[in-house]
Amino acid sequence: MTVDVFLTRSAAYLPFSPVSNDEIEDVLGRIGGKDSRARRLILRSNGIQSRHYAIDRATGKVAMTNAQLTANAVRALGEDIGPVGCLATGTSMPDQLIPNHAVMVHGELGWPRLEAVSLAGVCLSGIAALKYAWLAVRAGDAQRAVATGSELASPLLMASNFEAEIAHKVDALEARPEIAFEKDFLRWMLSDGAGAMLLECAPRGALSLRIDWIDLSSAAHELPVCMYAGADRAADGTLQGWMQTPSSQWHAQSIFAIKQDVRLLNENIVRATIGEPLRDIIARHDLRVDQIDWFLPHLSSHFFAQPVAQCLEEVGLPIPRERWFNNLAQVGNTGAASPFIMLDALIRSGRLQKGHKLLMFVPESGRFSSGFVHLEAV
Repeated sequence: MTVDVFLTRSAAYLPFSPVSNDEIEDVLGRIGGKDSRARRLILRSNGIQSRHYAIDRATGKVAMTNAQLTANAVRALGEDIGPVGCLATGTSMPDQLIPNHAVMVHGELGWPRLEAVSLAGVCLSGIAALKYAWLAVRAGDAQRAVATGSELASPLLMASNFEAEIAHKVDALEARPEIAFEKDFLRWMLSDGAGAMLLECAPRGALSLRIDWIDLSSAAHELPVCMYAGADRAADGTLQGWMQTPSSQWHAQSIFAIKQDVRLLNENIVRATIGEPLRDIIARHDLRVDQIDWFLPHLSSHFFAQPVAQCLEEVGLPIPRERWFNNLAQVGNTGAASPFIMLDALIRSGRLQKGHKLLMFVPESGRFSSGFVHLEAV
């Protein structure tokens, strides 16, 4: 027997003051002491105006861990949430390989014994954590669960991480500057932040959101890796992980930098993460455009807004742009935290009313996965 599950509280945590486009390299540093030639082009395309980094500008040092970011978001849910039976966390980049992120967050919180589960992945890991928490409450295993999504990308984006590669490839970079683009590209895309959601088996307060369903899918059976870190990619598309790479090459090849195949991304992200899975979801859940009051797409860049809109029309779900909600321009791309931070912003905007139905869309380009969440305000 299953029960309805309600999102009764949400919270977001964004470290320090916003960083404008003109301040990015002052905070992250300049690779080789030079301004990036790609920065202005990428920022003009992605539409991001500000973002947050967990970097103390006075010292230039990273000031908090991913676990601390996440714990701060959880604490923002309030001290009166009651005992929690399940903590499910999602992040692309935990602070360490072992132990998992969830137990580190649990340690930061100091809560009593509970089930702590960490979900891995890229942007979809936060929604995977939400699904785990939802299922735990739905099955009756937990009366109350907290799900989180968080990212601490800035330590990997700092210029100091690329100095060894620059020194190693000076001649090659002068001849073919695009060699570094797959790494430089993401320095202007990613931000730090965390979000948290409290799930319960009954509504609470003036407004709660009933979670009707969460649908996740992967296209890895047909597509190669697109976004990766801790590895290097061979010409045939296969990955060589850091454990198979001599440690002497880790810095020279920036093995731990986040990398993305932009061409592969542009050619496949819309079809593989929204077009194909959404056709099936529309049929299974009888989705109709007149029953969706809010569409919350996780967009890594505003560059994809029009292709997503066109795809929605092609699959028979042409949601008008006035029903879209997205705060990418203000907070940047916070990966696994983005859907949490976005939904929290809509809830706090005062625009959400009882009876409104929401469809969230969360793609990730790791190997092209996607998630859809349907909620109703009650």
